[in-house]
Amino acid sequence: MSFKNHQKQSYIIDTANAFTNRKISKRDFLRRMGMAGVGFSAFSAGMLGRPRRGFFGTPAAATTPEDMANFLREAGKPYAGTTIRYTSEATPPTVVANELKGEFTELTGINVEIEIVPLEQVLAKATQDVQGQLGTYDLYYLDQAWHATFYPDTVDPVEYYNEKPDLAMPDFDFDDFSTPLVEGISKIEDKWVGIPFDIPIFTFMYRRDILENHGIPVPKTYEEFTAAVELITEAEKENGIYGTGLQAKSGHYSLECDWSQAVWGHGGSIFRADGTFSGNDEQGVMGLEWYQNLIANAPAASLESTWDGQFQMMQSGQVAMVQSWDEFFPGLDADDSKVQGLWETTIPLMGPHSLRDRNDAGFGEIPDWGHQGGSSIALSRYSKNIDASWLFLQWVCSKETMVRLTLGGGFAPMRNSSFADQRVLDKAVVGPGTTRHLPVVLETIENHIASEPDMPLWAGLSSNEIPTELGKLLTGQDYNGSAKACMDQVASLVDTAVLDAGLR
Repeated sequence: MSFKNHQKQSYIIDTANAFTNRKISKRDFLRRMGMAGVGFSAFSAGMLGRPRRGFFGTPAAATTPEDMANFLREAGKPYAGTTIRYTSEATPPTVVANELKGEFTELTGINVEIEIVPLEQVLAKATQDVQGQLGTYDLYYLDQAWHATFYPDTVDPVEYYNEKPDLAMPDFDFDDFSTPLVEGISKIEDKWVGIPFDIPIFTFMYRRDILENHGIPVPKTYEEFTAAVELITEAEKENGIYGTGLQAKSGHYSLECDWSQAVWGHGGSIFRADGTFSGNDEQGVMGLEWYQNLIANAPAASLESTWDGQFQMMQSGQVAMVQSWDEFFPGLDADDSKVQGLWETTIPLMGPHSLRDRNDAGFGEIPDWGHQGGSSIALSRYSKNIDASWLFLQWVCSKETMVRLTLGGGFAPMRNSSFADQRVLDKAVVGPGTTRHLPVVLETIENHIASEPDMPLWAGLSSNEIPTELGKLLTGQDYNGSAKACMDQVASLVDTAVLDAGLR
């Protein structure tokens, strides 16, 4: 399908509204988005119609540093009474920022409306705004897969900072943002499309008490993990405890997350450099066979679980070890957790296989040990209140506010200084909103970040064809237990879709 730009934008808006009104399925929505050349990072595609898992606490009380307060009071004077608008899905930092925004208003006189809506409506509203250059929204939430689409419609924050010295917040320090995050989720070539604002990522989490009871060292490799899972299941199954728990729901993106990490961890990739599917090669099949063994050592509910079910297994004490989203960890230390203080975390499992070189993978895929998803907050080129909005963007992404966003939920910050802030370090204790997992998160971001393929088709493939066929294998509906047969069928489906889309 060939679109002129205005037609494409109308098609996106109409399709998103149809999905919101339940006139089309999620599968059709993602297929149509792919036809329009608009992707979702696979993480965000999996979140369509579902809430994020995380601990949402009360933002930490604090006093705005005097130099920042003085800057905002002075710079905000010309814009007092102005109202700016930001639309986003319910990411952890957005939820906490919504609680804190009144402090910005008190200092500047600038009112802030944060509209939190389902992800498909974030896309529809942003697209409608840029289509008519309306300036209805001053700031956009941008999934990392949308950057190419919205590239012309946003203001490079680094350039704007330099162009507007009178509105440049002292010590904003762009170099303080984690380089892998900037490169991975916020830049196209040399342009900052937005500022990093959210980064869920896989880490390895384990029950310290269970490993100690069985004399098991913390696993570091996939082989060590497998041995520990089998031993614990055999010893503890009668007590209702399994070696691991999974997010293996058939046809759901959560299963694809587990599978892709298993493929990378066994030396494979999803695509070859020539754009053909490679999950059916020796390494890919090995990864899937490893995952099949985990199913046999996990609660039966794993086959019906997404990330929510997986988290509930962890929090209720049913499982001993999990490799999954770091956002789980603060909730494991929450007051309603049955295992408060018993979980620990470390960097993702590695080896004994070598990672496939990213140059041997396709479509921008980065095989590594820590599966990631992420998003940015961006300044609209069409904002009618661009300078007032710029002040808010600097404030919400400032060193001080980023620390407070982290303290409000225990989720990973975007700034290196936030990880080292004494207030964040002081909260590295057992309790709601703990930050004791963040050193591991930082190490994973800096050294082990993995990314799925970057192409419009991927959101649909990763949420439909791939996890559907995987589900047939894992539930015994098809393939007679053969990982190779399953992967060959997936290869046929994926390669046909890629060819039909003209991507190779």
